Amino acid sequence: MSHDLYARARATSETVAARTGVQPRVGIVLGTGLGALTDVIDVDATIEYSELEGFSEPTVETHSGRLVLGTLDGTPVVAMQGRFHRYEGYSLQEVTFPIRVLKLLGAESLIVSNVSGGMNPLWSVGELVLLDDHINMLGDSPLIGPNDDRFGPRFPDMSEPYDRELQTLAMDAALELGIRLNRGVYVAVPGPQLETRAEYRMLRHMGADVVGMSTVPEVIVARHMDMRVLGVSIITDACLPDALEPVDVSRIIAAAGAAEPHLTRLIERVIGQI
Repeated sequence: MSHDLYARARATSETVAARTGVQPRVGIVLGTGLGALTDVIDVDATIEYSELEGFSEPTVETHSGRLVLGTLDGTPVVAMQGRFHRYEGYSLQEVTFPIRVLKLLGAESLIVSNVSGGMNPLWSVGELVLLDDHINMLGDSPLIGPNDDRFGPRFPDMSEPYDRELQTLAMDAALELGIRLNRGVYVAVPGPQLETRAEYRMLRHMGADVVGMSTVPEVIVARHMDMRVLGVSIITDACLPDALEPVDVSRIIAAAGAAEPHLTRLIERVIGQI
């Protein structure tokens, strides 16, 4: 993706805006197996990624690849039903291009969701994790290359990648809804292979509670543009090195599907208060 990133993102945002009367205040990124949140959105427009310049094509079967605009509990939102990953062969600028577009559409806050492997022995499969911080093990940054000051500063601060006020809203909402909500650190790795026992030990010793292959580039770009970010993950497999069992994608998707109603209720409640 070339240095005219701002112009490309602006053009795509104008394409989207011409298709809807909604000016979103909140952007939502729905991860693997987590597309059902769109069922509770009062939809105004649905746009396939293939119709949007600069949007890549998801190659993961559970990522639908469409933009959904509408209102959720009275709040105008835009949801990405499916995201892109580095392991699909995309650059991190390509992975995060849609986040640039969401910001230019008017979204000031971003909610990112994902599924992850749980390395904290006190947490169980199916539980939700509120992201408080992250570790970037992708070996790359979406901000590498020329900086456009219209997006944000050359060296954005990352002392609070996940907004504390939004975290408080989420914790209060979880308490009201009776949903267990852990709080911890997410580490992003390139994938697509899952980790070895030794790698899980290393990541755990580094201070991570859950591990996945997404989210961090999106959060970096969102913070570059001064968006407030809330991150929630569903633990879909236990990654305890001394009791590690083989896992396949079908089990991960099944675990995500079972926990998804909790995630949907939580996000719906939080958006209603933003």
